[in-house]
Amino acid sequence: MAAPALTRCVARPGVLPLGQAWGRAARLPPGPPPAQRRAFSNNRVLVELDESAGVATMKFKSPPVNSLSLDFLTEFCISLEKLENDRACRGVILTSAVPKIFSSGLDITEMCGKSTEHYAEFWRAVQEMWLRLYSSNMVTVAAVNGSSPAGGCLIALTCDYRIMAENPKFSIGLNEAQLGIVAPFWFKDTFVNVVGHRVAERSLQLGSLHSAPEAHRIGLVDELVPEEKLKDRATAVMQQWLALPDHARQLTKTMMRKAVLDRLVAHREEDIQYFISFISKESIQKSLRMYMEMLKKKKS
Repeated sequence: MAAPALTRCVARPGVLPLGQAWGRAARLPPGPPPAQRRAFSNNRVLVELDESAGVATMKFKSPPVNSLSLDFLTEFCISLEKLENDRACRGVILTSAVPKIFSSGLDITEMCGKSTEHYAEFWRAVQEMWLRLYSSNMVTVAAVNGSSPAGGCLIALTCDYRIMAENPKFSIGLNEAQLGIVAPFWFKDTFVNVVGHRVAERSLQLGSLHSAPEAHRIGLVDELVPEEKLKDRATAVMQQWLALPDHARQLTKTMMRKAVLDRLVAHREEDIQYFISFISKESIQKSLRMYMEMLKKKKS
Protein backbone atom coordinates (compact mmCIF):
# COMPACT_ATOMS: atom_id res chain seq x y z
CA MET A 1 0.00 0.00 0.00
CA ALA A 2 2.40 2.64 -1.25
CA ALA A 3 5.03 1.74 1.33
CA PRO A 4 7.89 3.06 -0.83
CA ALA A 5 6.26 6.50 -0.97
CA LEU A 6 5.76 6.47 2.76
CA THR A 7 9.47 6.24 3.38
CA ARG A 8 9.76 9.73 1.92
CA CYS A 9 7.18 10.97 4.37
CA VAL A 10 8.04 9.24 7.63
CA ALA A 11 11.06 10.03 9.73
CA ARG A 12 13.14 7.85 12.01
CA PRO A 13 11.31 6.91 15.21
CA GLY A 14 10.59 10.02 17.23
CA VAL A 15 12.23 12.37 14.75
CA LEU A 16 10.51 14.65 12.28
CA PRO A 17 11.97 14.96 8.80
CA LEU A 18 12.69 18.21 6.98
CA GLY A 19 14.73 19.50 9.91
CA GLN A 20 12.46 19.92 12.98
CA ALA A 21 9.62 22.09 11.73
CA TRP A 22 9.22 23.92 15.04
CA GLY A 23 12.95 24.37 15.60
CA ARG A 24 14.26 25.53 12.26
CA ALA A 25 14.75 29.11 11.21
CA ALA A 26 11.63 30.96 10.18
CA ARG A 27 10.82 31.09 6.49
CA LEU A 28 11.75 34.40 4.88
CA PRO A 29 9.05 36.08 2.81
CA PRO A 30 9.61 35.43 -0.89
CA GLY A 31 10.34 38.21 -3.33
CA PRO A 32 7.61 39.30 -5.74
CA PRO A 33 6.73 36.12 -7.64
CA PRO A 34 5.30 35.99 -11.15
CA ALA A 35 1.53 36.01 -11.28
CA GLN A 36 0.85 32.40 -12.08
CA ARG A 37 -0.70 29.24 -10.71
CA ARG A 38 0.92 25.86 -10.41
CA ALA A 39 -0.98 22.66 -9.81
CA PHE A 40 0.08 19.16 -8.90
CA SER A 41 -2.13 16.25 -8.15
CA ASN A 42 -1.84 12.82 -6.61
CA ASN A 43 -4.59 10.25 -6.73
CA ARG A 44 -6.24 11.56 -3.57
CA VAL A 45 -5.01 15.14 -3.05
CA LEU A 46 -5.20 18.02 -5.52
CA VAL A 47 -2.94 21.02 -4.88
CA GLU A 48 -3.07 24.37 -6.63
CA LEU A 49 -0.52 27.05 -5.73
CA ASP A 50 -1.24 30.69 -6.50
CA GLU A 51 2.30 32.04 -6.55
CA SER A 52 1.21 35.68 -6.78
CA ALA A 53 -0.70 35.35 -3.48
CA GLY A 54 1.66 32.83 -1.89
CA VAL A 55 -1.31 30.59 -1.07
CA ALA A 56 -1.98 26.96 -1.95
CA THR A 57 -5.28 25.11 -1.84
CA MET A 58 -5.24 21.42 -0.97
CA LYS A 59 -8.42 19.62 -1.99
CA PHE A 60 -9.15 16.12 -0.69
CA LYS A 61 -10.45 14.01 -3.57
CA SER A 62 -10.71 10.46 -2.26
CA PRO A 63 -14.38 9.52 -2.70
CA PRO A 64 -16.71 8.50 -1.37
CA VAL A 65 -15.83 10.11 1.98
CA ASN A 66 -12.14 11.18 1.98
CA SER A 67 -11.27 8.55 4.56
CA LEU A 68 -7.71 8.74 5.92
CA SER A 69 -6.22 5.60 4.42
CA LEU A 70 -2.52 4.85 4.42
CA ASP A 71 -2.35 5.92 0.77
CA PHE A 72 -4.20 9.18 1.49
CA LEU A 73 -1.98 10.01 4.46
CA THR A 74 1.14 9.34 2.42
CA GLU A 75 0.00 11.64 -0.39
CA PHE A 76 -1.07 14.29 2.13
CA CYS A 77 2.38 14.31 3.75
CA ILE A 78 4.20 14.46 0.42
CA SER A 79 2.00 17.33 -0.77
CA LEU A 80 2.52 19.26 2.45
CA GLU A 81 6.27 18.64 2.24
CA LYS A 82 6.39 20.11 -1.28
CA LEU A 83 4.56 23.23 -0.14
CA GLU A 84 6.63 23.60 3.02
CA ASN A 85 9.81 23.57 0.92
CA ASP A 86 8.44 25.97 -1.71
CA ARG A 87 9.50 29.54 -0.89
CA ALA A 88 6.61 30.84 -3.00
CA CYS A 89 4.08 29.32 -0.57
CA ARG A 90 3.26 31.02 2.74
CA GLY A 91 -0.18 29.56 3.46
CA VAL A 92 -2.42 26.63 2.61
CA ILE A 93 -6.21 26.25 2.62
CA LEU A 94 -7.47 22.72 3.24
CA THR A 95 -10.85 21.76 1.83
CA SER A 96 -12.69 18.93 0.08
CA ALA A 97 -13.49 18.23 -3.55
CA VAL A 98 -16.07 15.63 -2.48
CA PRO A 99 -19.58 17.04 -1.91
CA LYS A 100 -20.99 17.11 1.65
CA ILE A 101 -17.89 15.63 3.31
CA PHE A 102 -14.65 17.22 4.51
CA SER A 103 -13.17 13.93 5.74
CA SER A 104 -14.80 10.97 7.44
CA GLY A 105 -11.68 10.31 9.51
CA LEU A 106 -9.45 7.27 9.82
CA ASP A 107 -10.11 4.48 7.35
CA ILE A 108 -11.63 1.65 9.41
CA THR A 109 -10.40 -0.96 6.94
CA GLU A 110 -6.80 -0.03 7.85
CA MET A 111 -7.51 -0.99 11.46
CA CYS A 112 -9.46 -4.22 11.06
CA GLY A 113 -8.09 -7.67 10.33
CA LYS A 114 -4.59 -6.50 9.46
CA SER A 115 -1.12 -7.49 10.70
CA THR A 116 0.77 -5.90 13.57
CA GLU A 117 3.24 -4.49 11.03
CA HIS A 118 0.43 -2.86 9.09
CA TYR A 119 -1.06 -1.28 12.20
CA ALA A 120 2.34 0.18 13.07
CA GLU A 121 2.85 1.58 9.56
CA PHE A 122 -0.63 3.06 9.48
CA TRP A 123 -0.41 4.68 12.91
CA ARG A 124 3.00 6.17 12.17
CA ALA A 125 1.46 7.77 9.07
CA VAL A 126 -1.38 9.24 11.16
CA GLN A 127 1.17 10.66 13.60
CA GLU A 128 3.22 12.07 10.75
CA MET A 129 0.23 13.85 9.23
CA TRP A 130 -0.50 15.56 12.55
CA LEU A 131 3.14 16.40 13.34
CA ARG A 132 3.70 17.99 9.94
CA LEU A 133 0.48 19.98 9.89
CA TYR A 134 0.54 21.12 13.53
CA SER A 135 4.17 22.27 13.25
CA SER A 136 3.90 23.83 9.80
CA ASN A 137 5.45 27.28 9.35
CA MET A 138 2.72 28.07 6.84
CA VAL A 139 -0.60 29.64 7.77
CA THR A 140 -3.14 26.81 7.69
CA VAL A 141 -6.86 27.46 7.20
CA ALA A 142 -9.48 24.70 7.18
CA ALA A 143 -12.43 25.44 4.90
CA VAL A 144 -14.76 22.75 6.23
CA ASN A 145 -17.31 22.22 3.46
CA GLY A 146 -18.91 19.05 4.78
CA SER A 147 -19.15 16.73 7.76
CA SER A 148 -15.90 16.06 9.58
CA PRO A 149 -15.97 13.35 12.26
CA ALA A 150 -13.02 11.85 14.16
CA GLY A 151 -9.76 12.15 12.20
CA GLY A 152 -11.39 14.64 9.84
CA CYS A 153 -12.09 16.83 12.85
CA LEU A 154 -8.46 16.40 13.92
CA ILE A 155 -7.24 17.82 10.60
CA ALA A 156 -9.45 20.89 11.10
CA LEU A 157 -8.36 21.27 14.74
CA THR A 158 -4.72 21.13 13.69
CA CYS A 159 -5.09 24.18 11.43
CA ASP A 160 -4.60 27.77 12.59
CA TYR A 161 -8.16 28.78 11.68
CA ARG A 162 -11.38 26.92 10.93
CA ILE A 163 -14.29 28.15 8.80
CA MET A 164 -17.29 25.85 8.39
CA ALA A 165 -20.13 25.91 5.90
CA GLU A 166 -23.38 26.97 7.56
CA ASN A 167 -25.33 23.81 6.79
CA PRO A 168 -27.49 22.13 9.48
CA LYS A 169 -26.73 18.71 7.95
CA PHE A 170 -22.96 19.03 8.51
CA SER A 171 -21.39 17.90 11.79
CA ILE A 172 -17.91 17.82 13.30
CA GLY A 173 -16.32 16.27 16.38
CA LEU A 174 -14.00 13.65 17.85
CA ASN A 175 -16.57 10.86 18.12
CA GLU A 176 -14.18 7.93 18.64
CA ALA A 177 -15.94 6.85 21.86
CA GLN A 178 -19.02 5.90 19.82
CA LEU A 179 -16.91 3.18 18.15
CA GLY A 180 -15.42 1.98 21.42
CA ILE A 181 -12.11 3.70 20.60
CA VAL A 182 -10.24 6.08 22.90
CA ALA A 183 -8.92 9.26 21.26
CA PRO A 184 -5.10 9.37 21.65
CA PHE A 185 -3.55 11.90 24.02
CA TRP A 186 -2.40 14.13 21.17
CA PHE A 187 -5.92 14.23 19.70
CA LYS A 188 -7.07 15.26 23.18
CA ASP A 189 -4.33 17.85 23.62
CA THR A 190 -5.17 19.47 20.28
CA PHE A 191 -8.87 19.53 21.15
CA VAL A 192 -8.27 21.03 24.62
CA ASN A 193 -6.09 23.77 23.13
CA VAL A 194 -8.99 24.81 20.89
CA VAL A 195 -12.15 24.46 23.03
CA GLY A 196 -10.87 24.26 26.63
CA HIS A 197 -10.70 21.38 29.09
CA ARG A 198 -14.34 21.05 30.21
CA VAL A 199 -15.87 21.19 26.74
CA ALA A 200 -13.27 18.73 25.45
CA GLU A 201 -13.78 16.34 28.38
CA ARG A 202 -17.53 16.19 27.92
CA SER A 203 -17.35 15.95 24.14
CA LEU A 204 -14.71 13.20 24.16
CA GLN A 205 -16.48 11.07 26.76
CA LEU A 206 -19.77 11.27 24.89
CA GLY A 207 -18.19 10.93 21.45
CA SER A 208 -20.18 14.00 20.42
CA LEU A 209 -20.70 15.14 16.87
CA HIS A 210 -21.60 18.82 16.88
CA SER A 211 -23.80 20.56 14.34
CA ALA A 212 -22.22 23.54 12.63
CA PRO A 213 -23.98 26.09 14.92
CA GLU A 214 -23.03 24.12 18.02
CA ALA A 215 -19.43 23.75 16.83
CA HIS A 216 -19.26 27.52 16.45
CA ARG A 217 -20.82 28.11 19.86
CA ILE A 218 -18.24 25.96 21.69
CA GLY A 219 -15.33 27.37 19.69
CA LEU A 220 -14.59 24.24 17.69
CA VAL A 221 -14.82 26.32 14.53
CA ASP A 222 -14.01 30.02 14.37
CA GLU A 223 -16.84 31.11 12.10
CA LEU A 224 -19.71 29.94 9.93
CA VAL A 225 -20.45 31.22 6.44
CA PRO A 226 -22.89 30.23 3.69
CA GLU A 227 -21.44 27.37 1.70
CA GLU A 228 -21.17 29.39 -1.50
CA LYS A 229 -19.05 32.02 0.29
CA LEU A 230 -16.67 29.59 2.01
CA LYS A 231 -13.88 29.82 -0.54
CA ASP A 232 -13.90 33.63 -0.64
CA ARG A 233 -13.99 33.90 3.15
CA ALA A 234 -11.09 31.45 3.53
CA THR A 235 -9.08 33.53 1.07
CA ALA A 236 -9.88 36.74 2.96
CA VAL A 237 -8.87 35.21 6.31
CA MET A 238 -5.64 33.95 4.78
CA GLN A 239 -4.82 37.46 3.55
CA GLN A 240 -5.36 38.82 7.06
CA TRP A 241 -2.94 36.30 8.56
CA LEU A 242 -0.34 36.80 5.84
CA ALA A 243 -0.38 40.57 6.39
CA LEU A 244 1.69 39.96 9.53
CA PRO A 245 5.48 39.46 9.42
CA ASP A 246 6.12 35.74 8.93
CA HIS A 247 8.86 35.45 11.54
CA ALA A 248 6.77 36.88 14.39
CA ARG A 249 3.77 34.70 13.57
CA GLN A 250 5.88 31.57 13.14
CA LEU A 251 7.77 32.02 16.41
CA THR A 252 4.52 32.68 18.25
CA LYS A 253 2.97 29.55 16.76
CA THR A 254 6.02 27.53 17.80
CA MET A 255 5.82 28.91 21.34
CA MET A 256 2.14 27.98 21.64
CA ARG A 257 2.40 24.48 20.16
CA LYS A 258 5.88 23.21 21.02
CA ALA A 259 4.99 21.44 24.28
CA VAL A 260 2.20 19.43 22.63
CA LEU A 261 4.38 18.53 19.65
CA ASP A 262 7.33 17.55 21.82
CA ARG A 263 5.13 15.27 23.90
CA LEU A 264 4.25 13.07 20.94
CA VAL A 265 7.80 13.10 19.56
CA ALA A 266 9.09 11.95 22.96
CA HIS A 267 6.51 9.16 23.22
CA ARG A 268 6.03 8.30 19.56
CA GLU A 269 7.06 4.65 19.67
CA GLU A 270 5.18 4.11 22.93
CA ASP A 271 2.07 5.58 21.29
CA ILE A 272 2.43 3.23 18.32
CA GLN A 273 2.77 0.20 20.58
CA TYR A 274 -0.25 1.27 22.60
CA PHE A 275 -2.30 1.64 19.41
CA ILE A 276 -1.26 -1.83 18.21
CA SER A 277 -2.13 -3.38 21.56
CA PHE A 278 -5.47 -1.61 21.75
CA ILE A 279 -6.63 -2.10 18.17
CA SER A 280 -5.64 -5.79 18.21
CA LYS A 281 -8.01 -6.62 21.06
CA GLU A 282 -10.78 -8.94 19.93
CA SER A 283 -13.43 -6.72 21.55
CA ILE A 284 -12.22 -3.75 19.50
CA GLN A 285 -11.95 -5.79 16.31
CA LYS A 286 -15.50 -7.03 16.87
CA SER A 287 -16.74 -3.47 17.34
CA LEU A 288 -15.03 -2.36 14.12
CA ARG A 289 -16.46 -5.32 12.18
CA MET A 290 -19.95 -4.48 13.39
CA TYR A 291 -19.49 -0.86 12.38
CA MET A 292 -18.36 -1.84 8.89
CA GLU A 293 -21.35 -4.16 8.52
CA MET A 294 -23.62 -1.30 9.55
CA LEU A 295 -22.05 0.91 6.88
CA LYS A 296 -22.54 -1.80 4.24
CA LYS A 297 -26.23 -2.07 5.13
CA LYS A 298 -26.65 1.70 4.86
CA LYS A 299 -25.11 1.65 1.39
CA SER A 300 -27.37 -1.17 0.25
